[in-house]
Amino acid sequence: MEDGERSGAAGPAAAGGPAADAAAADGAATAGPVARSLRIAASADLHARDSRREALLSAFAGLGPEIDLVLLAGDLTSHGTPEEAAIVAEACAQVEAPVLAVLGNHDWHQDCADELRTALAEGGAELLDRDWTIKCLRGIDVGVAGTKGFVGGFAGSHLPDFGEPLLRQVYAETTAEVRALDEGLRAIENCPLRIALMHYSPAAETLEGEPPGIYVFLGSDRLATPIVEHQPDVVLHGHAHAGTFRGAIEDVPVFNVSVEVTGKPFWVFELKPATATASPIH
Repeated sequence: MEDGERSGAAGPAAAGGPAADAAAADGAATAGPVARSLRIAASADLHARDSRREALLSAFAGLGPEIDLVLLAGDLTSHGTPEEAAIVAEACAQVEAPVLAVLGNHDWHQDCADELRTALAEGGAELLDRDWTIKCLRGIDVGVAGTKGFVGGFAGSHLPDFGEPLLRQVYAETTAEVRALDEGLRAIENCPLRIALMHYSPAAETLEGEPPGIYVFLGSDRLATPIVEHQPDVVLHGHAHAGTFRGAIEDVPVFNVSVEVTGKPFWVFELKPATATASPIH
């Protein structure tokens, strides 16, 4: 691990850190000794497979040196095979910036998470699975808490912790994801910039456009609890292909960066630690 980087299973840290606001605006990164900006390229639902290899390689190759960090919000693969993860790794190897990723439901299909982690590492990508990392980017500590998230629903459609043991196991899985997100956000609280990265949605607002009857399978507002408590600067997720790009949890901006929603291989955000804002620029 290089100097200026820290990571690990989610653990405690002192409280503190700025709240976030978001404004959709075009603009270039602002350079200067006081208000520096970082450019974060985010994407989800790549669904890598042989037929998409050239398109993915081209998309990642198009990320220029102005990109400071790449975040992948799950469903990196189509069927969760190491061979598909190797395609993503090949694409990631072309990028100069650090690449951080979480897994999605497609990535878990073969139950090969360890093999996917190894394959992604070959391309320099770091997998966050219920953990966190801090990257020092141009002198700015950027904390990322990463987890898959899980199902459970939103107001009016919550899956309860009651009944058949199998359903209670589903509830317990979401509980573990919520706990990991809480611990990860607590660990990065003192970073000037703090990002929550997940696959499933923590906000019903970014699911608008999907059939309401499947919201319970697209995320859970239980994931919103640690976001409300710790107030990260921005939350990024995918999974909801027919959802909405932008939402919020109280004052925290939430963005659905699924390629099916953005219509782009990557959406670039400009983050300014001096003002704690996250602006989607293209």
